[in-house]
Amino acid sequence: MSDQSYKFIGLQDQTSRRKFFKQVTASALAGSLVSPLTAKSAEGQAESSKSKIKKAVKYQMILEKIAVLDKFKMLKDLGFDGTEIHYRTKVDPKEVRKAIDATGVQVHGFLNSSRDELKDSIDQAKYYGGTSVLVVAGRVDQKNPYDVVYQQQQTKLRKHLPYAEKQGIKLLVENVWNNFLLSPLEMARFIDELKSPAAGVYFDVGNVVRFGWPDQWIRVLGPRIVKLDIKEYSRKKQIDEGLWKGFQVELNEGDCDWPSVRKALLDIGYTQGWATAEVKGGDRQRLQDISERMDHALDLA
Repeated sequence: MSDQSYKFIGLQDQTSRRKFFKQVTASALAGSLVSPLTAKSAEGQAESSKSKIKKAVKYQMILEKIAVLDKFKMLKDLGFDGTEIHYRTKVDPKEVRKAIDATGVQVHGFLNSSRDELKDSIDQAKYYGGTSVLVVAGRVDQKNPYDVVYQQQQTKLRKHLPYAEKQGIKLLVENVWNNFLLSPLEMARFIDELKSPAAGVYFDVGNVVRFGWPDQWIRVLGPRIVKLDIKEYSRKKQIDEGLWKGFQVELNEGDCDWPSVRKALLDIGYTQGWATAEVKGGDRQRLQDISERMDHALDLA
């Protein structure tokens, strides 16, 4: 590691590395222990978890060729509380707004991906009555050094966080396969350094399974987790068929330890947030299967 890199992460004295990581660990773990449920019994916690976690799918997963209103009615019939819309999705916002009002099914967030311009996404989330914008924080590769990406992404978020706060919208960074924020300790630090109540984490459970354990990430990230993406991953398919093939497995049939995930979520007090499926979509029958699989994975039924 170069002297410049040490300067970037605030370790001007190289002998302080051990002290630094100890402080980061203590901060992350302290945050993860904050829970509004500590006074409740275990039985009460479990019941709260079952009754309040809200279930959703990405809007682009709804492949039935029907009107917007009918799509929302179908989601409601299948037990979904909401959906999320991607910035690339071609849909009439006015029709979506009418469908929300008619069915009560919410558009709880807007998917910005890695676009630099976040204001429009914040406005879209606000228009739909959502509470968040999902952000993919850059990508590290040979031409984009880790320390540079770290600084650039924090600069981008800091530019838009005051506006997000004013609009009541959270900017949530998702853990994705972008060679960046590779540990929960680092992700916790990245969010904490933004020093904004509008900054948080959109935790993707399945994205961690290839190289870690979701329950460990959940406990370290703690209350920084505002929303969840739900998908599965198979390490066996990864080894036998290739890296990305690991995602080609149904919920509850891969290597995600869902009981441990549920326990970790309960431990950090995550009992009222959104859980959104991000898997292969389809028609009504397919969406019904996804709904039932989510119920089983998260013990929602």
